Amino acid sequence: MDTMEHSTRKKVRQHPPALRRQVLMECEQSGASVARVAQSHGLNANMVHAWRRQERVASAAQDTNAAGPAPQFIALPLPPSTACALPDIRIELRRGATTVSMIWPGQAASECGAWLREWLR
Repeated sequence: MDTMEHSTRKKVRQHPPALRRQVLMECEQSGASVARVAQSHGLNANMVHAWRRQERVASAAQDTNAAGPAPQFIALPLPPSTACALPDIRIELRRGATTVSMIWPGQAASECGAWLREWLR
């Protein structure tokens, strides 16, 4: 009987922070290819892309924290204004020989709709 244990856990290679900073700086150079930079250091390009994403997230979080608390919405009451008044509703209905013309205030549109439904029955 074999008493050897098989580990399913992968070894995660740790890269020195200085190497990571160097690779990220090289990737930021004008015309630099992430794949080429990764290859020159013997690294996988997908890992370098992940480092770049992590760096952007960390930088954004740092910027957010440095800016202070996040802005919040504050509702302010507005005074009533006639500039925002709804236009009047103008209706002309013909039923047989009967014609009805009306002007209804725009602010009472729901009441106008209810009246119109009743009238058209």
